[in-house]
Amino acid sequence: MAESNAGKPLLARQVAVVTGSTQGIGSGIARKFGEHGASVVVHGIESQRAGGEATVEAIAAAGGQAFLLTGDLQDEAHCRSLIHAALERFGRLDILVNNAAVTHRGTIESTSTELWDEIFAVDLRAPFILCQEAVRAMKEQQSGCIINIGSSNGYFGLKGLLAYSTAKAGLLVFTKNLANYLTQYRIRVNQVNPGWVLTEGERYVKSVVEGRGDGWLADALKTRPAGRMLMPEDIAEAALFFATRAPVSGSVLDFEQHPMGAPLDPEDLAALVR
Repeated sequence: MAESNAGKPLLARQVAVVTGSTQGIGSGIARKFGEHGASVVVHGIESQRAGGEATVEAIAAAGGQAFLLTGDLQDEAHCRSLIHAALERFGRLDILVNNAAVTHRGTIESTSTELWDEIFAVDLRAPFILCQEAVRAMKEQQSGCIINIGSSNGYFGLKGLLAYSTAKAGLLVFTKNLANYLTQYRIRVNQVNPGWVLTEGERYVKSVVEGRGDGWLADALKTRPAGRMLMPEDIAEAALFFATRAPVSGSVLDFEQHPMGAPLDPEDLAALVR
């Protein structure tokens, strides 16, 4: 288990709920928190149970505690039960990470109202419900940390990500407003906006959904100033920063290799679209 310079884990005796942590960024965050001493509630949809179990096993192997819950965050009762489960199992809640998201593609012409509602239910409504339930416990403790995982798409968005981008934009304002209100209870709220991260889902979307095959990654790397993709581990380090830096609240960290909103060099853009 990783320790601070003071000789104890950074998140010793802390309890965290991380949504969407059966794979990708969420799994990276859950593992990182477990590595630093937190007890973690791992959460995801039932079809990703195997990934969730692997995350729990990794946390246990690092000396931490974790258990898995699966369910649909479109269900209000399930959202609330997730917080209750953490409290029943560990007796408190210190950190809530709203990471789960639906990223289905759609333009103004192709996005159905059903798809719009699904994306908003998971990406924006669920964080609201989870925070509402978590705040009740955190207010009693007079302490707590909420970390929302947004997206670079929350500023403008790729053409085919209308609903997702709009929901992430809403999450940013939600973060700022909530932070402003909760300072009086010593509850901190911050957000990480990842850019392009290499996850299992991203590999599938690029190679299969977009039909680019196995060569897409080599083209993508040509556009990365650091010569590599961002990884879940990178975003997990950012989440750990917010979880352990008590004075910081209301901050939004744009975590990308290019400045947000800056146009790509034409050669970089060509590598992405060819």
